[in-house]
Amino acid sequence: MLVLLPPSETKRPGGDGPPLDVAGLTFPTLRAPRDAILDALIALSADAENAARVLKLSAKRRHEVGDNAALRTAATTPAIERYTGVLFDALGAATLDADARSWLGAHVAIHSAPFGPVGALDGIPAYRLAAGTSLPGVPVLRRVWADAVGSAFAQAAPGFVLDLRSEAYVALGPLPSSVRSVYVRVVTETEKGAVRALNHFNKHAKGAFVRALARDRPTVEGLADLRAWADSAGWRLIDGHEGEIALVV
Repeated sequence: MLVLLPPSETKRPGGDGPPLDVAGLTFPTLRAPRDAILDALIALSADAENAARVLKLSAKRRHEVGDNAALRTAATTPAIERYTGVLFDALGAATLDADARSWLGAHVAIHSAPFGPVGALDGIPAYRLAAGTSLPGVPVLRRVWADAVGSAFAQAAPGFVLDLRSEAYVALGPLPSSVRSVYVRVVTETEKGAVRALNHFNKHAKGAFVRALARDRPTVEGLADLRAWADSAGWRLIDGHEGEIALVV
């Protein structure tokens, strides 16, 4: 099973890993679009004012122009620890034991805007780029990534994919029909039995769900296996629209 997560806008600064090894990232067939976007971000950073405008940075976040300028030389940290915010705080990768972290490395990918999907333990630097940003000299990110990521998934993804990405990142890399997958939405039930989608709390639920998977490390080869584990672990999954499943919290 491969679990796909969205990134977070907020990142932990610094790191103690070596500079970015683009060729060594998970899904190595994405080398060309990765290099193109990295080069465009670094070039944009040469003009701090323009970079801040393109990236929609507040005065408080202007230092992120410098993060982008140093993408190829800055220290790295594992992707699962680079990101902060509700989802990643709930996942709490730094507090997991070695076996659980190893599971994350083997089964979790985080879909970023500059690197595409990367393995949970791939070392990446701090950066600023959102899925909807248009970079000078580069096509819309969806056009850069969609076909390349879909092909990478078709070549390298395991038999079953659990897609917890936000819709903006699904657009950057739709899963091909050849890959068995299910998209997860987080919902809550009203007293009358109706369900409604959650916004802020869906991130927390996704992080906690992946943490539970990493701690239990079930063998999941399809939706039936996932349902069986969820029932045993106290998680409730119900049918959603075609190709989707709802996590009830």
